[in-house]
Amino acid sequence: MTRVLVAGESWVSESTHYKGFDSFTTTTYHTGVGPLRDALTAEGIEVVHMPAHEVPQHFPGSVEELSAYDVVVLSDIGANSILLHPDTWLASKRTPNRLKVLAEWVEQGGGLAMAGGYLSFQGIEAKAAFRGTPVEAVLPAVISPYDDRVEAPEGGEPKVVDPDDPIVAGLETTWPALLGYNRFGLRDGARLIAAVGEDPLLAVREVGRGRTLAWASDVGPHWCPDEFTAWPGYRTLFGRAVRWLAREL
Repeated sequence: MTRVLVAGESWVSESTHYKGFDSFTTTTYHTGVGPLRDALTAEGIEVVHMPAHEVPQHFPGSVEELSAYDVVVLSDIGANSILLHPDTWLASKRTPNRLKVLAEWVEQGGGLAMAGGYLSFQGIEAKAAFRGTPVEAVLPAVISPYDDRVEAPEGGEPKVVDPDDPIVAGLETTWPALLGYNRFGLRDGARLIAAVGEDPLLAVREVGRGRTLAWASDVGPHWCPDEFTAWPGYRTLFGRAVRWLAREL
């Protein structure tokens, strides 16, 4: 069975409530992995979710550890969370550069996807910070040095550019609208499959013995609204994307 590690797609929110003279603070925990996890599971793919707060401590630190998975999906998780192990951040110890390790794993045959979000590609206020990293070097994307978000509250219409690609072959050419995405360029050797407006939406690339994929929008709300995740093509699209990365397609 194809095994996928999805890293990210969770967050903690803090709210301060002011009631006259007094105030108090509450925190809530959220995950956004549900639509993708459910779609992939329905396709017979095993999904292991590593929430964002676990990534600094537990993200694999060697090619051997990564080899427990066929595909890794980075979704709304910044480069620092992968780069800075607590042993380095808190105890000043040397630890593996897991961005380099991830790129090496791809070169040796792994499948890597990056999905869009406020902490994907370069992200909000450029805080995702993947530009110039070993991960960018293996992706199909040329990442902006600046905040790369494109907000489209009116709805951005996806369009299939390469209808014969096996990831989208046979899918309807009209997809539900998206509400935003990360804008990136295409690296030499990348193949564009779908676009939103004039920008890439879905692109893939062969790297050494591995494969990589860039999906510019979210895999769930808010940029990828319920209309998209409920669309029958959502399951097919992401199921095929994972199987292509795993060299099963």
